[in-house]
Amino acid sequence: MAPKQTTVKPWSGRFGADTDSFVEDFTESVSFDRRLWRHDIEGSIAHARMLARVGVLTESECAQITSGLEAIRGEIEAGRFEWRQELEDVHMNIEAALSARIGEVGKKLHTARSRNDQVATDLRLYLRGEIDEIRASLRGLITVLADLAEREADTIMPGFTHMQVAQPVTFGHHMLAWCAMLQRDLQRLGDCRRRVDVLPLGAAALAGTGFPIDRQFTAQLLGFSKVAENSLDAVSDRDFAVEFCAAGALILMHLSRFSEELVLWMSTQFGFIDLDDTWCTGSSIMPQKKNPDVPELVRGKTGRVYGDLLALLTIMKGQPLAYNRDNQEDKPALFDCVDTVRACLRAYGGLVPGIRVRREVLRAAAARGLGTATDLADYLVDKGVPFRTAHAVVGRIVQFATEQGRDLAELKIEELRRFSEHIAADVFARLELQGSVNARDHIGGTAPAQVRQAVQRLRAWLDAHLNQE
Repeated sequence: MAPKQTTVKPWSGRFGADTDSFVEDFTESVSFDRRLWRHDIEGSIAHARMLARVGVLTESECAQITSGLEAIRGEIEAGRFEWRQELEDVHMNIEAALSARIGEVGKKLHTARSRNDQVATDLRLYLRGEIDEIRASLRGLITVLADLAEREADTIMPGFTHMQVAQPVTFGHHMLAWCAMLQRDLQRLGDCRRRVDVLPLGAAALAGTGFPIDRQFTAQLLGFSKVAENSLDAVSDRDFAVEFCAAGALILMHLSRFSEELVLWMSTQFGFIDLDDTWCTGSSIMPQKKNPDVPELVRGKTGRVYGDLLALLTIMKGQPLAYNRDNQEDKPALFDCVDTVRACLRAYGGLVPGIRVRREVLRAAAARGLGTATDLADYLVDKGVPFRTAHAVVGRIVQFATEQGRDLAELKIEELRRFSEHIAADVFARLELQGSVNARDHIGGTAPAQVRQAVQRLRAWLDAHLNQE
């Protein structure tokens, strides 16, 4: 265990009185930014190695600092580290513990840096790792959705616009639409990561440092692809956090749309699917209930992530250059966004494999609502009828079928021919559900053959995307 630490703050030389206890409570951030301890230690070790490389520290001093930081790492991992609120934040807690452990040498670590560039570096290290984890979760979710799409490539369901039956589609095609949304999320996060992967360390407080630092060496040690070009911007930029939260908001928006459909589809009125019992809950009063609480909560948590994005935008909107204490408040919003996105993706990764599709119910629903009306119009176009004329003819047929309470495929040829002499017996191949989906046999279409080909392309895309990282 390290020796008992003093309570003198590193910046106390300027002040003639102790900080008011309320101000200590109000300004502390260690209660939430201690999450950055791994990244703070990683960044400090790299900084010490760089200082030794350029001769600001001796190799012996660097070794002492590194050894001391590794010991602190072990204490934190073991839960033995004493976090002290009066030391404000994760950075000063670790620095004070280092000095208490190794003495005066520990006080040399902060040479040629500031907490301003230190926290910016920690945040980027943290977020870079979290983005990698979230992208892995996205790939996993896309994979299980692609598996479901392939399994249900032949399953016919009603497609909706305005929540009205529009045309028959396949369940597999619908799942691939979800995949397309998540593919964009994966790409967006990859793009965001490139802007996160910039090293601020070396900007110091705002103007750089007079010491002969080697920022490229530090970047190499920490795995950053480049260094920040402008010291003012480096310490005050939080665009990368805002951009991540915007990407997170889009991910949750997509998951919320999925959730809305799952909640509807599981309802008694739809009955399209069932969810595994392990991903549902019951009612305290109604014994028959099986509630899709997980999708509902994901839908609800979407608003929370929107709030995180708005909070960050609001924090940044009035700040002059360079660093301001407002930026302390970036972490609760960013951390909450990360935690919520990760949790919701984990939920969906477990939920989707347990979706049981009720194929007969879906097919029966697709047979209602006159969903092959467009196919009938296309049939007339194939017979030489102008589309607008065909549309009007089919509208009258739909009105007749609705009055009769029958589907288009249930009408007799004699009844259909009352509306157009161009209709012949071959029309029924176009009015059947299977014929309708099979006709959409092109890239992006709902035909089962196209769904299977799209799944194979998607898997190849995922493999190529993974190999490029």
